[in-house]
Amino acid sequence: MFVVSYISISLLIVLAGVRFKESAQPLATFGAGVAAVLSLVSWIVVQANTEAGLPAIRYGFGGWAPPIGIEFVLDGLSAFFLMVVNGVAAVVLWHSAGNLDKHLDAHPPTFYALASLFLLGLNGMILTGDLFNLYVFLEISSLSSYALIAIGSRQAPLAAFRYLILGTVGGTLYLIGVGFMYAMTGTLNMIDMTTIIPLIAEEPAVLVALLLMIVGIGVKAALFPLYGWLPESYTQTNSISSALIAPIGTKVAAYIMIRVLLFVFGASGLNAVWPLSEVIAYLAGAGILFGSIMAILQKNLKRMLAFSSVSQIGYILMGVALMNPLAFAGALFHVLNHAIMKATLFMVSSHLERQEESVDIRDFNDSYRVKYPWTMATFTLAAISMIGLPPMAGFFSKWMLALGTIEADHWVLFGVILSSSLLNAVYFFGILEKVYLRRSGQKKASQASMNEVSWGMRLPALILALALLGFGFFNVPLLDILQTLFPV
Repeated sequence: MFVVSYISISLLIVLAGVRFKESAQPLATFGAGVAAVLSLVSWIVVQANTEAGLPAIRYGFGGWAPPIGIEFVLDGLSAFFLMVVNGVAAVVLWHSAGNLDKHLDAHPPTFYALASLFLLGLNGMILTGDLFNLYVFLEISSLSSYALIAIGSRQAPLAAFRYLILGTVGGTLYLIGVGFMYAMTGTLNMIDMTTIIPLIAEEPAVLVALLLMIVGIGVKAALFPLYGWLPESYTQTNSISSALIAPIGTKVAAYIMIRVLLFVFGASGLNAVWPLSEVIAYLAGAGILFGSIMAILQKNLKRMLAFSSVSQIGYILMGVALMNPLAFAGALFHVLNHAIMKATLFMVSSHLERQEESVDIRDFNDSYRVKYPWTMATFTLAAISMIGLPPMAGFFSKWMLALGTIEADHWVLFGVILSSSLLNAVYFFGILEKVYLRRSGQKKASQASMNEVSWGMRLPALILALALLGFGFFNVPLLDILQTLFPV
């Protein structure tokens, strides 16, 4: 239903856009909204099935039973990621209506058709039950994201081309790895492959396949040091694309990493020859520190948020690589939190870019709290969650990750999490101090008048910011469920 929904919406946008350009945004938002509701229903059904002791929902295509035929698999992990991806996408597309005249006035049908295809690819990757069709959906989402990123500043096409080159290399490496795995196992079905890998985990060809897939997926996830495409892509593209791609694009790549490493290979298969889980954990830790330090050095808000994403994906992949339920639950909770936080912050960035024609951090001053009280309040809530201060949701995902490092006896990574939170405080509090505490622009502040964007843009961002507060207060039930998703 999710894939069919986005295919139908993409076709409708193209057909309707010939005559009615203004119909593109409502159609895309409606499609994402329907997918978000279906995702919530799927999550409820899967949880009920789990409590009743029922297996994952499997749907085969073409009249051929798996593992020969293609299938979609809906379990707790895929249902969770569907909720995150479609929920955040629906809010971002709702918010985009206010930015059409700024960025996409001439081409809304093209943009929203691409956005729907991008979401189609993400949903397909989450649901597919075999490694090859995962690649097919990966390429659908990648090709759409290249085109979405190319719509922006004069440098946007170059940033998109760089992403295309690196993304193509990553996708090719993954596909070669899948070919090796098929040669060794005789199957592409993930569930079927899980039963075969323990018997052949020490084979050199399996190790080569695993390394190729890790590097290929690592490029898509922006795992350090494979992040090269990300900063320019998020900085140079239009604000709607960055608000859509940044929160959920790398999260689905992280989902692939989780699905392949933990559910297909498992701890024994992953570490059969080399301790690859530790290598990934420490690469993620290096990415956390590198991204945080680079974010401090930036003068452009969007570029700062881009390097912050390099850091935050490190938290998620570290939690995956530690391979214990506490860290795993923290990683999944951080998937949700970071998707919401980054969507909120990029939407705020679009507000300021629209009103000020600039997102230069050096231009922030105390007049912003007068001109943009709601926008800056929204920014503050998301920033506090990014830093990891209670009672915001970001604190609790980092807390679970820290507990996971202690359980795994990785004290260096525990120090990385603490250090990164301090570094996050440096670049976010630097902005908040300019807006709320510094009085160097008192004349500006006294002469300023409220100049907010419309409520149609303010409300979606504010809802997401308040959701961070809500998930912070009610984190325990969700974390308990997320721990049960850890593969035994």
